[in-house]
Amino acid sequence: MTWVRVSLLLLFLLVSVTLSTQSSPPKSDEFLGPVECFEKKLTRESCDLVFCPPWQRCINGRCTCKPPYLCPAEGMTPVCARDNKQLRSFCQAMAASCQSKKPFMSHFGTTCTADQPKFRSSIDQGTELVRLFVPGTGGGGEEVLVCQELWDMAAANVACKEDGHPLGASSTGTVSYISLKSFDDQLPGKCVSVRCQGYENSLAECVIYDKVNIDNREVATATCVQPTNNECDFKCVNGKCVSLSQTCDGVDDCGDRSDEMCCKNCRNGAFRCSTGVCLRREAVGDGQIDCLDGEDESKKHTTTETSPPPLRNAEYTSPKNETKVTRAHLESKLSCGVAQTTTTNHDVEEYQGRARRRRMLGGQPTTPTQIQWQVALEMNSQFHCGGAYIGGCWVVTAAHCIGPNPSLSLGNTGASGQNSETNRKPHPSAFKAKFSLWKRIRVQPSTDLVPVKDVHVHPEYNPITHENDIALVKLEKLPFREECLMENPAITPVCVPWTTQLFHPNHTCTISGWGQTSGDRLSLVLQWARVPLVEDCERFYNDSFKPGMICAGNLDGSVDACQGDNGGPLVCEDELGVSYLWGIVSWRQGCVPSRSPGIYTQVAHYFEWIRLHTGWPTVTRFNS
Repeated sequence: MTWVRVSLLLLFLLVSVTLSTQSSPPKSDEFLGPVECFEKKLTRESCDLVFCPPWQRCINGRCTCKPPYLCPAEGMTPVCARDNKQLRSFCQAMAASCQSKKPFMSHFGTTCTADQPKFRSSIDQGTELVRLFVPGTGGGGEEVLVCQELWDMAAANVACKEDGHPLGASSTGTVSYISLKSFDDQLPGKCVSVRCQGYENSLAECVIYDKVNIDNREVATATCVQPTNNECDFKCVNGKCVSLSQTCDGVDDCGDRSDEMCCKNCRNGAFRCSTGVCLRREAVGDGQIDCLDGEDESKKHTTTETSPPPLRNAEYTSPKNETKVTRAHLESKLSCGVAQTTTTNHDVEEYQGRARRRRMLGGQPTTPTQIQWQVALEMNSQFHCGGAYIGGCWVVTAAHCIGPNPSLSLGNTGASGQNSETNRKPHPSAFKAKFSLWKRIRVQPSTDLVPVKDVHVHPEYNPITHENDIALVKLEKLPFREECLMENPAITPVCVPWTTQLFHPNHTCTISGWGQTSGDRLSLVLQWARVPLVEDCERFYNDSFKPGMICAGNLDGSVDACQGDNGGPLVCEDELGVSYLWGIVSWRQGCVPSRSPGIYTQVAHYFEWIRLHTGWPTVTRFNS
């Protein structure tokens, strides 16, 4: 009996130790972010935090592969595939590679025949030396080694994946060329530098820099990951183990970028985006936006003194440059968030000569064409609500402005106690949208009045709790045209954000509208004000604060939206001066100065619903 008890006790201790090991938190240091962030399993495909490359698009927070035909081809360098197919752009080759998860591209060039040698790479057994065969653009090619200068774990991961090791490399290294040459006098005499991002399936998809004579240089080696159950400092989302020193350094050591996604600081001079993602220092000021808010390309970070010198690449076509050109082409299809320069200011002096009465809490009058995405919605020829123009034939407003029971009161709880006739949603023909309106009751030369074709209230809008307080207004097209608006320099759409991580608490944004501060009179002239985003809104509204809501305003109550501002825009500007529709004026507890900030519908929370109705071209500036 004693032996049985001892055995049971040992078994209990063994199970306890095992459970303790499994539940122990991961190792951390001053660079890694909170455990809660890593529990989200964030990778390079988490487009709430990073941009998708041009051959992918962001759907439900994940980067998904595009079909190759959606990639632009004009002005791009052709690509030869390994199966001898000729593609018109690097983007198309990467889209095919993305879908198959296999290397597809061989090389850049206008010729692609079966007898033309294709790109290949290998890792020597024993020496772990990395070899490449790089085809020439017109035929032929050359076998080369890889120089040590840019060699890192991101490139080694790609080399190992191409060599049949799905988890990539366990370590990188270099070896003396002279020592190798003494054993193998057939080694190539030249090397190239290689820089990879980590998403590539082949070194052919990385940037290959100019060949040089090796002479006394060191050349690159890679040790590939072998299956192991050993404990590790940091476990990547894909299961690979890396050391703590490899995290938050801007280099994709994991191969899925999960080691760079949750960082409170960055090592080795890497650059930290506000979303907690670390970039290589060379990504700052390289002409391609990597941080969601554009901070890596803002002037304060791209001075001559702080930006690293660009890498030379004269001999080979650069996939990085091709990607930049592709992104620029895609982004050029949609112009939003940057107001156009216009000189329609004829009414400014007229208004300034009169006594001003501020209507928006803490607001001030705009100039006639200052808020170019502001829309005034009329119902039955009377001013009814604000709205925001997002491009094409679409306006975003609050659901409570459309119905059922459309209301102008920010504090109104909705349709409770109303009769069925009141609860019925008004017909779209009852609405009209006024663009470039400055004085609420007087049009100006740039004003455009557009009929409404249809309205889409969010299907889960609850007028009692204010949940899902968002609606889309579809405009009538011009006769015999696909457009709904005449070209007008005083009208610009605001961008639609696709991620709730774009702006953070304490970021200062702007609100605008014809609202009031007291009484029942609306402002004559469009007002605007700056308000900070506020965190932990639950502390002000408890259970009344629901998912899809945000709050903003000065906590002393000096600046906020009020009656008449309903449905209007809360707009935030990124580091590059691009404006996004961050919120829609929804509700608050009364319009007197209050220490409770106003509640806004969070537009990014409803991106997929907006995209479903409007389509991709209207709503995407990036991640298209």
